[in-house]
Amino acid sequence: MQIRSVAVFCGSRAGHDPAHEAAALALGAGLAEGGMRLVYGGGGVGLMGAVARGCMAAGGVAHGVIPAFLMRAEGAGAGATELEVTPSMHARKTRMFDLADAFVTLSGGLGTLDETVEILTWKQLGLHTKPVVILDIQGWAQPFLALVDTLIGQGFVSEANRRLYEVAADVPAALSLLRTLRPADPGAPSSKL
Repeated sequence: MQIRSVAVFCGSRAGHDPAHEAAALALGAGLAEGGMRLVYGGGGVGLMGAVARGCMAAGGVAHGVIPAFLMRAEGAGAGATELEVTPSMHARKTRMFDLADAFVTLSGGLGTLDETVEILTWKQLGLHTKPVVILDIQGWAQPFLALVDTLIGQGFVSEANRRLYEVAADVPAALSLLRTLRPADPGAPSSKL
């Protein structure tokens, strides 16, 4: 079994450092070249738009999922092969979960952190066993990883929760992980979301 569909959580802004946009373009292209479908937030702006453009330019499939109220603000559908419109943010996250064999967190803001924490929480609770990769471009993820370490040190999070995710320092490392990690077993717990 191989990972065939990857949900990428990332920012609707590009950030100040061009390395983040370059990583988004490279990740999208790498997914396409690896025969993996991109599932993303459906927007055409920021890193969301860049990952979709990278995927499409390499001949891949970019499946966007966006709530109706964000269609105008996030330039819905720009760069998407397929676009689904959901009634809410929660429906968007649930649909992205259903479509994905694995998840990659790329740089982003509060929404990206929300998606990442929710998917890790669902995994911690046994609602899924899908791989999660945190892509640490230019040290973007270091404060988040340090927070997890702090929560473990203070006894709020189990040491075992470090195994809920993998960390990749760059796009080639993330793509390598996606080639070696396996999607959830068909007999594993299904989504109870």
